[in-house]
Amino acid sequence: MFNWFRRKINKTESEPVSEPTEQVTTPETEPSSKQSDQEDYLTWAKTAYKNIQQRQTPSTSQPEATELPPETTEQPVTEVEPETPQNSQSPPKETKKEETPAWMQKSDRLEALKETAMETAAVEDTTPITFDEEFVWSAKVLAAQGRAPDDISEEEINWLKRLRQGLGKSRRGLVNQLKSIVGQGPLNEDAVMEIEALLLQADTGIEATDYIISTLQNKLLEEALPPEQALDYLKSILRDILDRPLQKVVNPGFAPEKGVLNIWLLTGVNGAGKTTTIGKLAHLAQKSGYNCIIAAADTFRAAAVEQVKVWGERTNTPVIANPGKNTDPAAVVFDGISAAQARQADLLLVDTAGRLQNKKNLMAELAKIRRIIDKKADKAQVESLLVLDATLGQNGLRQAQVFSEAANLSGVVLTKLDGTAKGGVALAVAQQLELPIRFIGVGEGIEDLRPFSSYEFVEALLNE
Repeated sequence: MFNWFRRKINKTESEPVSEPTEQVTTPETEPSSKQSDQEDYLTWAKTAYKNIQQRQTPSTSQPEATELPPETTEQPVTEVEPETPQNSQSPPKETKKEETPAWMQKSDRLEALKETAMETAAVEDTTPITFDEEFVWSAKVLAAQGRAPDDISEEEINWLKRLRQGLGKSRRGLVNQLKSIVGQGPLNEDAVMEIEALLLQADTGIEATDYIISTLQNKLLEEALPPEQALDYLKSILRDILDRPLQKVVNPGFAPEKGVLNIWLLTGVNGAGKTTTIGKLAHLAQKSGYNCIIAAADTFRAAAVEQVKVWGERTNTPVIANPGKNTDPAAVVFDGISAAQARQADLLLVDTAGRLQNKKNLMAELAKIRRIIDKKADKAQVESLLVLDATLGQNGLRQAQVFSEAANLSGVVLTKLDGTAKGGVALAVAQQLELPIRFIGVGEGIEDLRPFSSYEFVEALLNE
């Protein structure tokens, strides 16, 4: 079982950055060193690929593709056939529509979608991995973090591929233009204006943009760097911004502690992907070996509890909910803690409210939940995560500022990075809010949410 929360990283993320800049000696040695580095990475990637293939061989013997058609095609047939013979021929179809309420028909479709969602997620996991350009890039990223080729999992390779693809829109708008600018020596006023425009278009924010430009300019005034090395130094600046909030955090790795109840409160405005994120986190926790429970405490939003229940069924995660309408969210949290303690769960995910239009009620509700946690689970490890829609850019950042005041946030989950060219909002969150990014999402699939790594994010954002 691969634990996503405790991935093995042998080197610090700053080490791979310092090596290229220190090797600026003579132009004659640069091509040979680059070629040798590429050959080393290619050899490393081939070895990792062979190891993954060897681990795949037992699982590939299982006929996964043949399982899909019977489940998706036969079930609707068996449901319809027993009902139609009860009456004659054409009338039964009409009477069935009259007898079956509309909401029942919708739930049938929801069940079908739920089954197909689980099947497609399983197929995605077991698809044979291919040795291509993206595999080599993913292997290079892992090797640069000190990983050994026999220590690489298929899940990591697939995730890095999805991350690189998800940040494609942001990357295409940055890399080539940045290379052409930073490789021309010290930045003049025109170059500064161009870089500033590029970073602002990516929603990096004014504060982060000013810091990046001033730091890069100071470096280029000290020494003239070729485009590749100037870009490497720019990457180190971005990583510094993203990692700085972790210096104030007790748990930089953000892994649930075994033997202790971990409670993660998730909040965010409607439409940010909060409920979906809870489902994906539950799946990630179960897959990583943690016993997880969900508490559906967003009781005032229409259909919120039902959506959480669907995700609970998809991920085989128990959901604690109150069947009544407009019930007290704190009471649901109390029941969720009781259930987690009784079942000795490792992680309790709490879906909380996200109504910014009434900030006072929101603050009072979250404060009450905190009091319940302090009384009922005083030794629990509590985290408060804001789910932020990356497509909103600076508008989402303003929402985050309000939530940080109301919810005592300890981290951010950045979603929908694949649907925007504004991936720089991650830098704005770290610089302006001083909050660490804990998870990022780059798609709608159940596997498209993973713990955040500044090194992997920056490489995916600024690599061709």
